[in-house]
Amino acid sequence: MTHTPPTSAPEPRPRRAASVVIVNTGDGKGKSTAAFGTAMRAVARGWRVGVIQFIKSGKWKVGEEEVAGRLGVDWWALGDGFTWDSEDLGESQAIAQEAWRLAKEKLAGGEYEMVILDEITYPMNWGWIATEDVVDALRHRPEKVNVILTGRDAPAELIEVADTVTEMRMVKHAYEAGITASRGIDY
Repeated sequence: MTHTPPTSAPEPRPRRAASVVIVNTGDGKGKSTAAFGTAMRAVARGWRVGVIQFIKSGKWKVGEEEVAGRLGVDWWALGDGFTWDSEDLGESQAIAQEAWRLAKEKLAGGEYEMVILDEITYPMNWGWIATEDVVDALRHRPEKVNVILTGRDAPAELIEVADTVTEMRMVKHAYEAGITASRGIDY
């Protein structure tokens, strides 16, 4: 199927924003991958970038963290891993709340032009982090701080405050065929 290329700019004419909030959600693969790709663009422009992970712990050896460190990205893998592996969900909740405390500090501090809150929707949906608190922090962040939030089932309030929301939809996934996560592809 072919389409006619546009010959005029979209209406209304786009304007530059001081910063944006982006949400990558949905049940498909690629939410974090897209966020980290955008982080590379930000680094190429000389921006300071900070990443806070809410599920992956510092025990995980993920490729994107290793490369990001080489590029000067500040990275905090503060999660407790998968909840089904947790021996104490109360402790997992406390860990997520501490990650949110740090994230809120980094958002408000203004030292980063981009902050990625990776897999934050999970503790939000479990009631471990108040959605209203996240939305408030986004609304009151310094003007130049761009934020990308990732995870399935983004709450409606988060979608409302965001400038761009992309839903990754799973069409097919290797895991369904019994293929586990692969180095270099999934982490």
